[in-house]
Amino acid sequence: MWNWIGQVEQLRKQSRPVSLVTVAAVHGSAPREVGAKMLVKADGTFLGTIGGGNLEFLAIEEAKKQLATGTSLKVNFPLGAKTGQCCGGTVELLFESLHTGPQLYIFGAGHVGQAIAKALNDSIFSVHVIDEREEWTSQLPPTVISHTLDPEIFISQTNFNSSQTYFVVLTHRHDLDETLVHLLLKNKSRYLGLVGSSSKWKRFQQRLKAKGVTEETLQIVKCPIGIGNLGKSPSEIAISVGAELLQLHYGS
Repeated sequence: MWNWIGQVEQLRKQSRPVSLVTVAAVHGSAPREVGAKMLVKADGTFLGTIGGGNLEFLAIEEAKKQLATGTSLKVNFPLGAKTGQCCGGTVELLFESLHTGPQLYIFGAGHVGQAIAKALNDSIFSVHVIDEREEWTSQLPPTVISHTLDPEIFISQTNFNSSQTYFVVLTHRHDLDETLVHLLLKNKSRYLGLVGSSSKWKRFQQRLKAKGVTEETLQIVKCPIGIGNLGKSPSEIAISVGAELLQLHYGS
């Protein structure tokens, strides 16, 4: 019998989030029995099996999305033409996030976003990078959780865990930065940082106030970000921002 509990413990020691996928119910013919399990890591690699085939592919994609929210859920998969399976039954899968720590969402996969993601990739943070430009997200390390889609859509589809959520906004467009800050202010978080100068943030504040955002709410945003002027190269900015986030998380 597969020792999935031992595998979970090994992953826990590595401080890596993992989704536990369990066959919760079976109706009709299916490739695996109730109780079959699979562990899916953030990069899409997995341990165990719930039956293989396209069902397993779909389950892995769903598990990666579920790791972004940390919320347990059940999903029904009909085993017919739409799922590329010929069993004819229906499988209900339970997705559960195990030992998830703080989640860092970096909006923008440019040079600085890449550097921050790489700097914190082996830290306590589970690092997500959101950018609709595939030519940039494709350059990320496989252990970084990349989301190649419109960041506004990503925000609308994601339920953030406020006590464990950190946001950093640094897209390739100032207007998009402003839009994302406006949207993210509607979500509770531990940290909301905007890359840029004080003058940039002052301009943003004026426009956001005109949209009804209160002065008290705007105080949530940190801009500029980082622990001080440690340099202007992407790697130097990443060290500064990474140090700030780690200090905040560990309470120093």
